[in-house]
Amino acid sequence: MSSAVPVEALIGWMLLLTFKHIIADFVLQTAWMAHGKDQKHGWALPLLVHCLVHLAVALPLILIVAPKFWFVAFIDFAIHITIDRAKGFISANFGVDLAHPWFWTLIGIDQALHHLTGFGLSIFMAAN
Repeated sequence: MSSAVPVEALIGWMLLLTFKHIIADFVLQTAWMAHGKDQKHGWALPLLVHCLVHLAVALPLILIVAPKFWFVAFIDFAIHITIDRAKGFISANFGVDLAHPWFWTLIGIDQALHHLTGFGLSIFMAAN
């Protein structure tokens, strides 16, 4: 991988992955997914469905723009499911709900990690 990354490609990939994130994490995420994945028990199916939505949005977008990077959608899926499970584990085991003082901090860390994922994947795709 080159140490020089074309800025236009980096911006393009960042915009595409940010668009994907907004659609999958906010527009298409149901209350069942959002609340279910943060439960102490029964979290696996809502979490899986939520992350499959991310995959279902990312894969076609990447295939349209640069089919050679199809596997990046699966990397994004794996990272997304890991981040969301960690957030769900903390929420469930430490009682972090809307009334808890850590709630917004946890949401912020979760979103920052997702955006850093997009940034890292964008750098990879733009450099290759």
